[in-house]
Amino acid sequence: MKKINLLILISVLVTGTKIRSQEPERLRRDQSFLGIHFDFHAGSDCYEVGKNTTPAMVQTIIDMVQPDYIQTDCKGHAGYTSYPTKVGNRAPGFVGDPLRIWRDVTAQNGIALYMHYSGVWDTRAIELHPEWAAIHADGIRDKQKTSVFGTYVDQLLVPQLKELAGDYDVDGVWVDGECWATIPDYSERALRLFRESTGISDIPKSAVDPHWYEWMQFNREGFRKYLRHYVASVRSEYPNFQICSNWAFTHHMPEPVSVALDFLSGDYSPNNSVNSARFAGRYLAFQGIPWDLMAWSFSYDPFPREQKPSVQLKREAAIVLALGGGFQAYFTQNRDGSVRLEEMQVMEEVARFARERQPWCHHSVQIPQVALLLSTSDYHHNARSLFPQYKGQSQGVLQCLLESQYSVDIVGEEMLAPDMSRFPIIVIPEWKNISPVFCTDLIEYTKGGGSLLVIGQETSEQFAALAGVPIQGSRFESRSLGKGKIGFLPLEIGAEYEKTGNETLREQLSTAVHTLFPNPLVEISGSPWIDVSISRLKGKKLVHLVNSSGDHKGAGIIESIEPIGPLQLSILCDSKPAKITLQPEGKTCDFIYADAKAQVKVDKVNIYEILVIE
Repeated sequence: MKKINLLILISVLVTGTKIRSQEPERLRRDQSFLGIHFDFHAGSDCYEVGKNTTPAMVQTIIDMVQPDYIQTDCKGHAGYTSYPTKVGNRAPGFVGDPLRIWRDVTAQNGIALYMHYSGVWDTRAIELHPEWAAIHADGIRDKQKTSVFGTYVDQLLVPQLKELAGDYDVDGVWVDGECWATIPDYSERALRLFRESTGISDIPKSAVDPHWYEWMQFNREGFRKYLRHYVASVRSEYPNFQICSNWAFTHHMPEPVSVALDFLSGDYSPNNSVNSARFAGRYLAFQGIPWDLMAWSFSYDPFPREQKPSVQLKREAAIVLALGGGFQAYFTQNRDGSVRLEEMQVMEEVARFARERQPWCHHSVQIPQVALLLSTSDYHHNARSLFPQYKGQSQGVLQCLLESQYSVDIVGEEMLAPDMSRFPIIVIPEWKNISPVFCTDLIEYTKGGGSLLVIGQETSEQFAALAGVPIQGSRFESRSLGKGKIGFLPLEIGAEYEKTGNETLREQLSTAVHTLFPNPLVEISGSPWIDVSISRLKGKKLVHLVNSSGDHKGAGIIESIEPIGPLQLSILCDSKPAKITLQPEGKTCDFIYADAKAQVKVDKVNIYEILVIE
């Protein structure tokens, strides 16, 4: 152990105080690349919280993983705090103050510390204050979810966040149990506000009732106002306190960012994680603010849980890193809040893998190629809960496109509309409720020289009518439209491909895209099991290659990943590159340059390799 760290441990053990003069500067979240997350959702069974949380434990985690930040538990869904709060509901018993130890040791190492805090979901708060609960349509109080229209936010949530910022000097908070836990609220105050703001007196109870859309939109805006309120309240006193609301403004909540959050984040599925990360990352990459994603370090298949091997977590990290985002992994804590240090070896290996690639991926910016629409309008019309995990038909279409080696971004209407011409092709899955104005914008984009591919019978008929062109049958058809092209593939591809992986569907979609978009920046032959993303970083073009082979949907634990290769790549370049290297190996690649394309061979991709074109 480093000498300075030994002095820190002695200081904390003996005096319980910080050596402020020796504290190095900590990275803010927008600068951070790699983190580790711990939580255990303390409950009424926790009588010795802190008993085994020692400075040596925290120091060992830091020495092994070398993260930019650590997120650790402070209040889970059960509503009990795992630190001795003065303003809320503590776990039954403590041995010392474990949060003080986490803060002291991380600060002395220059590591940022964030809190896992459950927001809307707080079971204990409702047990003690039933008036804080959201009310169901039948008048029954929810036992877990608080009302975003009530006083819980001011009487508990904001005071606790201020306590964390002021008394403990933590860097920020990752608020869990938020948009995805919020439910339509039939409390008296919510009903009154709805009637006042809309003029609608009859309150809908289900999706078949009149004004259901208005009711759901009112509740969604209620969540946004709640979020804006607590962010502003905390920042008024602690302007540097960094706040994230888990899954806000992601595919759980696909809309423009309208709250002053410091970063976006979410924890993707513990099972089928590759497909979960593929989707979430490609949406977040175009939301315009810093973002990261969290992998679960364990799987529930086999039940009850099993730790994932490092090779599996490396690929789950690679999916995110290749899109320019940050990565963190989630490890549970013991019921006393301590960490199982034997699990840190896996994270140590994953961290080393990520750091080796950091110079060629972190903060890289996607070069637009294929835009896949995730419709905010359709979401708002069809979602049966407020903020569900929303993929619709896009998940299967995305998998088809990625397995045809296209670089794809998932983009909402509001991100696309200001400058559609950035993308040489836009793909519209089987959405039924795209706004008429945006449909007209898409037709104008096509007439101006873009390529538009519309999937699904009903959606194809809608756009064919707008474009004034006929379509027949279920075969792919394309037409010139102004300076561009419009294509129709009247098949239901999304759900079917996600369910079955039907290769015929993939080939049909690939053929349609190739007809409309014959010259992508990168073409690959050799295997369909390479995810491609193309980006820029510090003036260099980067081609990210992630080995996506194997069963993602059915396999909970993946012990090994077979290398893919050899691969032949054709890369469009305006002029002959000075050099092409394969990173992180640092290998200089031989290539042939002809017809504005660099032809280069990659012998194999183990998990994640990066071609750097200079």
